[in-house]
Amino acid sequence: MDKLKTADQGVQESFGQLGFITRSPNVVAMLRRAHKVASASDVTVLLQGETGTGKQVLAQGIHQLDEKRSKHPFVTVHCSTINEALAESELFGHERGAFSGALNSRKGLFQAAQHGTIFLDDVNDLPGPLQPKLLDVIQRKTVRSVGSDRETPVDVRVIGACNQALEPLVQQGRFRADLYHRLNVVKLSLPPLRDRNSDLAVLILALARRHGRLYPYGSIERVEMDLLNCLEGRPFPGNIRELENTVQRMLFCKTGGVTLSMDDWVEQTDPEDDESAALLGAAASALWRTISRYGLSYRAAFQEMEKRILEAALRTDGSTRLQIAQQLQTSERTLYYKMRAHHLRGPAA
Repeated sequence: MDKLKTADQGVQESFGQLGFITRSPNVVAMLRRAHKVASASDVTVLLQGETGTGKQVLAQGIHQLDEKRSKHPFVTVHCSTINEALAESELFGHERGAFSGALNSRKGLFQAAQHGTIFLDDVNDLPGPLQPKLLDVIQRKTVRSVGSDRETPVDVRVIGACNQALEPLVQQGRFRADLYHRLNVVKLSLPPLRDRNSDLAVLILALARRHGRLYPYGSIERVEMDLLNCLEGRPFPGNIRELENTVQRMLFCKTGGVTLSMDDWVEQTDPEDDESAALLGAAASALWRTISRYGLSYRAAFQEMEKRILEAALRTDGSTRLQIAQQLQTSERTLYYKMRAHHLRGPAA
């Protein structure tokens, strides 16, 4: 057990130094497989995960840990933006005069990645006519430039990434089954940020260090629990990329200290529109009138207000506790503890 723990720490450190940071056991298990596949230089890898989960960072990490290929190029192909008319030329190159405007011969991206790694990002968006040609290159390890009758050997590792499962696309006839099987030699699934709550603190601190130039008052050393609880309840559809933007905004607005707190989150969060700002202002005025009229303490008034808000939220028909927590932008755990503190009952988890 201790040996496995030590090995996992080594895997975490190796990928952490390359920018993929985690403490979540399920992610560490995935990195263990990624570390193993890095030493198998000719194995094709498929990375599956939502946008912003770190697929490119992981692909670069595999490349850097591959002793055979790390000293050679890492080339990225953005399949979702590739021009279909020029895709074959982009990937495989072309000869002079092969088509109008081809004034010179040009190597393709596969040749540019020779002995290294080619990363096919959003491979699920690869144009249909290009799929059999890509399959042929992966199978025979040769490319033929547009306008040429000669084949050129290529030695590259192929890493594909998809932001949606390929199996349904295969069933719908939108992605070739044989290409899918060629790419899917080793599949690594990256979980979304909402399933990595134990990573939030370490990710925020790492992102704060990365963007330290935005904050000239020293390095951020801590993240308060209230802020973590708030962020745990957010869905983060953009995953780590969205969290990075959030951290940047907090650093930009912050004016001192070494701790990120709810004050910094509120500072970078504007009301969605004028109507919501007006409603909140009216509620604040009514609360102040109640405090001044009945001599309530600030703390007692806010505790009562919190209880009433929770009561209203818990009366929502058909909502689970998790859904209510997400609407309140807090974690289900925090909602549960607040319900207990106010002696409230509500829906099950």
